[in-house]
Amino acid sequence: MFKIICVTDRKLCKEDFLTRIEKIASAKPDRIIFRDKNCSDGEYVKFAFKVLDISNKYNVPCSMYFHPEIFSNIHMTMPMLQHISLKDMNFINLVGASVHSVEEAVEAEKMGVNYVIAGHIFETDCKKGLAPRGLEFLSQVCNAVKIPVYAIGGINSKNINQVAKAGADGACIMSGLMTCENPDEYIKQLRKEVTDIEV
Repeated sequence: MFKIICVTDRKLCKEDFLTRIEKIASAKPDRIIFRDKNCSDGEYVKFAFKVLDISNKYNVPCSMYFHPEIFSNIHMTMPMLQHISLKDMNFINLVGASVHSVEEAVEAEKMGVNYVIAGHIFETDCKKGLAPRGLEFLSQVCNAVKIPVYAIGGINSKNINQVAKAGADGACIMSGLMTCENPDEYIKQLRKEVTDIEV
């Protein structure tokens, strides 16, 4: 089944961040990835436990950016992944990596990750000035690995069907879920667009 994954960005929120997380978690995405590049490690961990409490309340899986010494579900950039050995971390339940090329996706799979997030696919304000890699890139990544591939970057209800058709196992949504009026309705619309294709 095509998955909808929320990737967070506190600076995009127009309301209290944890209030927004509660609304998103109650809407039942398939996973929340707590991403925050604008805070210290200590502040990140403090927020991470609060996000985890909320996601657990709604039985929504949650992954944290790195910190394998604390959390069992983690997500990493390729530079992070290249500096550790997953084989020595048997306490980790799930690990994903962000990739920006077919070669990185193949490398991440060989290193033992459970999934990759490939992007960015469409133009997005989060990557201003950087050309999107596009649907052909996404299709190439999907064909190159056996693990799930989730797309990220500029994905919304108008183009998520193209992501599904390209072979992705799911889509990561950041700004849409951080800023929409109603996360529950937003996720329902995303699922509807993909379900219409799958049927």
